[in-house]
Amino acid sequence: MIHVCPLSRLEETVARTRAEHVLSVINAATPVTLPATVRPENHLFVGFNDILSPQEGLIHPSLDHVEAILGFARRWPREAPLVVHCYLGVSRSTASAYIAACALAPERDEGEIARALRAASPIATPNALLVEIADGVLGRQGRMRAAIAAIGRGREAMENEPFEIRLG
Repeated sequence: MIHVCPLSRLEETVARTRAEHVLSVINAATPVTLPATVRPENHLFVGFNDILSPQEGLIHPSLDHVEAILGFARRWPREAPLVVHCYLGVSRSTASAYIAACALAPERDEGEIARALRAASPIATPNALLVEIADGVLGRQGRMRAAIAAIGRGREAMENEPFEIRLG
């Protein structure tokens, strides 16, 4: 099970789910206080801005970021849930959870995973650039990108509510 939340709900989500692994996908300068129950070696901080193309002074999602996310997801032992968060729980974290779900369940249809994501969170708007890069890395031939485009933009909100994505 992968749980997604905003930074403001990280501690509560980890406590409620008893997660032991946390993936932080957030601006490089944003401080993240890790819940005491999560060991430092079970945490990955991937710092980049929530943008869809290069912009002066900002860090756009890149192949290195996707490879770090995939490596962490693949090392996650799945004995306890994984929590993925960004600042608002809307774009970077939802894209990262979708990418992890596609990587960890390669037999599942990309559209099915995207529809499950939308059903779990009407607010989710996965970062399209992050998904596009992962689509290439995972050899999904544009299907991940198309599936996320098909669910469309989520509804506007100040931040997302915590939600979960099942791998199977």
